[in-house]
Amino acid sequence: MRKGRLEAFSDGVIAILITIMVLLLPKPVGSHWAALRPVLPVFLTYVLSFVNLGIYWNNHHHMLQAAERINGVILWANLHLLFWLSLFPFCTEWMGENHFATPPTAAYGCVLLLAGIAYFLLQSAIVAEEGPESTLALAIGRDLKGKLSMVIYAAAIPLALFVNRWVAIGLYVVVSLMWFVPDRRVETRLNSVKRPGAGDEPR
Repeated sequence: MRKGRLEAFSDGVIAILITIMVLLLPKPVGSHWAALRPVLPVFLTYVLSFVNLGIYWNNHHHMLQAAERINGVILWANLHLLFWLSLFPFCTEWMGENHFATPPTAAYGCVLLLAGIAYFLLQSAIVAEEGPESTLALAIGRDLKGKLSMVIYAAAIPLALFVNRWVAIGLYVVVSLMWFVPDRRVETRLNSVKRPGAGDEPR
């Protein structure tokens, strides 16, 4: 099964989600600078969600570039990931409009965690289809960065509920910064493996 349609569909969904988020940004009331203050929490949440969606898009692109085959399990795993990503606009607006209140902040963490788990399952489905010696499997290795991200999200949720929501938000930002620095594992592996007879075309 060809992967082109899967990649194009996923790119389109993520683009729509970013568009929805920006359309949900409230308009300032008034023409003075102070009018921006009430909408600042929503804008900051939008920035965090935009970065997270951008990270998923970037890594999803590289993951599919490394994939050679797509099967039904991978298709459903991809839809599972897109489901959790589709909740970003809802959680972004809820947390921002309520000025980072505890329940919305914890819910935002739940969506981040479940999206991370979904990405891990998609990645695992591709590796299971292509084998432990595949380009993707060799590139991600033990995937400590991905597993650490899920541990941080899992810790941030109870911290938001029972300790301090700002600690949880700080952890969300930390994970985003971890992934904002380009992860070149897959790209490096693709550039190091050449197709037989394909010259310099990356695999």
